[in-house]
Amino acid sequence: MPASLEIVVSGTPNPHAIKFTLNRMVSEQGKTYRGDPNAADAPWAKALLSIPGIVGVYGINNFISMNKQSDVAWDAIIPKAEDALRRVFP
Repeated sequence: MPASLEIVVSGTPNPHAIKFTLNRMVSEQGKTYRGDPNAADAPWAKALLSIPGIVGVYGINNFISMNKQSDVAWDAIIPKAEDALRRVFP
C-alpha cells in the first residue's frame, strides 16, 4: 500500500503562481495545460483546471505549479487544489 499523499505548498516569485510538491510522480515529462479542463489528458490537470480561478498548470516529476487569475485569492484555491489532488492521487 502506498504511503499517504503528502503535499507541500510553496510560494514562487510570481504572486499568481504556486508550487505543490507531492510524494508521487506527477509526470515524467513536463507538460503545461491551460484553460479548458476537458482538453487536459492528465487527470490531475483536469481536476485542477476545474477549480474556479486556476488558469494554467504545469507538472513534472513530483511537482505541479499552478497559475491563477489575479482577482482570486490563494486562500480560496489551495484547499480545493489539495482536495482535488487527494482524489487523483489516493
